[in-house]
This record gives sequence, structure tokens and C-alpha cells, in this order.
Amino acid sequence: MILRALLLWLCLAQGVWALDPSEMLDDPALEAKARELDHALRCVVCQSETVASSNAQWAVDTRRVIREQIASGQTHAQVVDFFVERYGEFVLMNPRASGSNWLLWAAGPLMFLLAAGVGVTYLRTRRVASGASETELSDDEQRRLREILDD
Repeated sequence: MILRALLLWLCLAQGVWALDPSEMLDDPALEAKARELDHALRCVVCQSETVASSNAQWAVDTRRVIREQIASGQTHAQVVDFFVERYGEFVLMNPRASGSNWLLWAAGPLMFLLAAGVGVTYLRTRRVASGASETELSDDEQRRLREILDD
């Protein structure tokens, strides 16, 4: 039981080890800006983790570059543009909704509208087809039906 708890704690605490205290800036305000950028950028090695939670060498180097740029007076937007220029929009955890990304942003709602349109069309044609197939019974069919029901 204790071993399981220790393993769970180690798995949950993995992100805490990503930022080495020697990487931190002395000024708390600048460090807060740097950490915000750490969480805004994706590790291109891990691809599913932020730079803040990754232990990959690329992420370590990126955190160092972020802190160097913040310390030199670069703004949040300038640092983000620096990385986007080198690695493309993929480096952003939340890609911008501009340019060719509009297609990606609009794909979900467009697919929903397309599926809803196909569904409505299918239901309408099904209803019309079922209404056309319902015809009156002939006299012979009605007589045979009465015979079956009377039995």
C-alpha cells in the first residue's frame, strides 16, 4: 500500500522536477512572466507537454532562452514570436486563430453542421418514402385480413 502511494506521488510530482531552481530569475515579477511563457509553449520533443513540465533537453534550453529574453526586456509577445518564427505555430499550446489555422478552428463546427444536414435530409427522405409506400388495401386483401382477424 505504501509502495503504491509512493509511486502515485512520484508520478504526480514529475512536473515539479522540470524547473531547476538554478534556472529561476531573481526578480519574482520576471519569473512569473517566464513561467507564464513556459506554460504557453509546447515542447517540440515531447509534443504533448508544456515547456514547464518537460524534462527534455530542448525544454531546458527553451526555459533558459525564455528567461534570458525576459531579463533583457522582451515582452510576452516578442518571446512568443521568437519561438513561432523558429518552430512554427506548433510550438504554441493554444494556436492562434488566424491564417490557415481558421480551417482547423472551423472544422469542428462545419463537420457538425454537415452531419446535421445529412441527418435531416435522410429523415425527410425516409418519411416521404415511407408515406409513398403506404397504399390502400385492395378488396381481396381487406377480405383476407378480416378472415385472419376473425380466427
